[in-house]
Amino acid sequence: MAQRGFAAEYWGIPAVTRAYTTACAITTAAVQLELLTPFQLYFNPELIFRRLQVWRVVTTFLFFGPLGFSCVFNMIFLYRYCRMLEEGSFRGRTADFIFMFLFGGFLMTLFGLFASLFFLGQAFTIMLVYIWSRRNPYTRMNFFGLLNFQAPFLPWVLMGFSLLLGNSVIIDLLGIAVGHVYYFLEDVFPNQPGGKKLLLTPGFLTLGSPRFLPRHFQQVEGNPGAPLLSA
Repeated sequence: MAQRGFAAEYWGIPAVTRAYTTACAITTAAVQLELLTPFQLYFNPELIFRRLQVWRVVTTFLFFGPLGFSCVFNMIFLYRYCRMLEEGSFRGRTADFIFMFLFGGFLMTLFGLFASLFFLGQAFTIMLVYIWSRRNPYTRMNFFGLLNFQAPFLPWVLMGFSLLLGNSVIIDLLGIAVGHVYYFLEDVFPNQPGGKKLLLTPGFLTLGSPRFLPRHFQQVEGNPGAPLLSA
């Protein structure tokens, strides 16, 4: 019964969130079991272009470091805010959600070509948090029961917390910057006088998207699990 309940809960997770978080969990487990090493996963332009190790473009977003507090913290926030976006402002817009992933990943990869950044998963998580926070500006947040603030301050609170853990803020700033670029082009500029929508989802991404399926084939999605940070 417990296994069936877990399976039902797992398959109730929206498709994109389920695929991404599962890939991150499997990658972390493979490193812990020494089936892979971080040296096979990190972003390295020379190895990508000269030795055609193209998988590094993807694996740089899947590894959050050795299993520990920082890794678990990042994965929980990734799962929570990725799911809330997919079930919220991107509900029924799977193709647009995937395009946001591709757009954000592309900008981060470009930056990675010119900076010594080896893993971009944390920056991607901050990007998702930033976009969610700007689309829910009046939501009140509580951080571990210590701080109360409105959602737009959340990325900056997380950056401060990361700094306290001894991490570099460059990764967090990259996630905030890319998130802001997407938010501005998608939500701000099109609504300004003379503005227009610049981010157009490619047609091939709409194939199989839930919004084009009959209603009885669409998945009924549940609520995200209990977070470390409550709204």
